[in-house]
Amino acid sequence: MHNSTAAPADASARNPADWSSTKAASGAAELTQFISFAIGDDQYGVDIMAVREIKGWSEVSNLPKQPDYVRGVLNLRGVIVPIIDLRRRFGQGATEATASHIVIIVQIGPRLIGMLADRVLDIVSLDATTIQPVPRISQSARVDFLSGLVTVDGALIALIDLPNMLALPGDGGDTPAQIGH
Repeated sequence: MHNSTAAPADASARNPADWSSTKAASGAAELTQFISFAIGDDQYGVDIMAVREIKGWSEVSNLPKQPDYVRGVLNLRGVIVPIIDLRRRFGQGATEATASHIVIIVQIGPRLIGMLADRVLDIVSLDATTIQPVPRISQSARVDFLSGLVTVDGALIALIDLPNMLALPGDGGDTPAQIGH
């Protein structure tokens, strides 16, 4: 008699009416959107939900004792925003910024950060299951802040893991850099 009053551990396993809704929910494609942009011939993407603004390049104010990939800070409507040179952050030398370059303003936790890139390419919508893991060939700092790889129209896009992008090189991604502080 004890068994007849106990609720099953998984009610949907015994109730066929719940099977279809569970199956439909798990079968539905989980779409995610990214802003794709270029640094040289390489393509990168960042979650569109983190992007707050895309603006043209303008001169920044330098701050002493910042990591070499921090170009300086920008006053964005009263908010001081550190600008990261992604080319330098990825170990490819400094960007010779011109008026044709762009800054993608993203929110990482409570902070706004600007990312200097060559150009914006597109808004990409894709099924999250198509994102492939980044191969761990070496302990390169460049790989530590990539969250995945995806191929769109024959082009490989490396997806940036924003919190890890701010980690100091060589710290395993656990310590955010004190950029602009």
